[in-house]
Amino acid sequence: MTGDQTISGRFAVVGNPIEHSLSPRIHAAFARQSGQQIDYRAERVEVDAFESWVAAFFDTEGRGLNVTLPFKTRACDLADTVSDRARLTGAANFLTANEAGGIHADNTDGKGLLTDVTTNAGWTLEGARILVLGAGGAVKGVIPSLLEAGPAALVIANRTAERAEALAAEWVARPIPVSGGGYSLAAGTPWDVIINGTSTGLSGEMPALPNETVLAEGCCCYDMAYGKGPTPFMRWAAEQGAAEARDGLGMLVEQAAESFYLWLGEHPDTQPVIADLRQL
Repeated sequence: MTGDQTISGRFAVVGNPIEHSLSPRIHAAFARQSGQQIDYRAERVEVDAFESWVAAFFDTEGRGLNVTLPFKTRACDLADTVSDRARLTGAANFLTANEAGGIHADNTDGKGLLTDVTTNAGWTLEGARILVLGAGGAVKGVIPSLLEAGPAALVIANRTAERAEALAAEWVARPIPVSGGGYSLAAGTPWDVIINGTSTGLSGEMPALPNETVLAEGCCCYDMAYGKGPTPFMRWAAEQGAAEARDGLGMLVEQAAESFYLWLGEHPDTQPVIADLRQL
């Protein structure tokens, strides 16, 4: 391929707010790996205009969209066809034109988390006792992938117990036990993996876990949020003696790589992109 080749069609990440999105930088880096350029932009869309904006995008050479807050559920609802993983989560972060001329929805968040945790970090989820903090869209989007990894048990703990209970109830038919409730569920059981899917770190805070929260020997802690330096959850994990604590930057890049592959059939090398973003 020549360095001047531009990938056909338009791409974007859509959300509100969206100003600080790293997605355009990530996808530009992916395209450069194969000697290409990509028209990928961050687009802020008014909350009441999402569906009409998406329709207009695909009517004017739009080829693919990533979708972030607060539109992931609505992205799933508007699609003509929906992948199994988007259907299971009720949310989509990926839209593309399908062969019939409609819109297809998928969710790459769970794949991104699983790849970062198991491939990049080398953690073992099979047989692990996993505690997930939060019960919002971020957590809902990764539960299917976590269950596919074969943990011994998965517990969802949330500030509002009812939301975690309702989310856990969606998976009651699975052979792996899934339970949900308040943060008090974190007490007592030694956890092998703890994943923070709350937004507390954005305000410099930490989920209100009980003092009796126990980390098993070798416990690994993952914060789906990311920023400059360790998040409050990562600092807490280190203080509790966790073997390793990671933020969600790798998940961001890996879910983007899955989107890039679904659109273009190419698997980008994520490691140099993650390393580049760490320098920002």
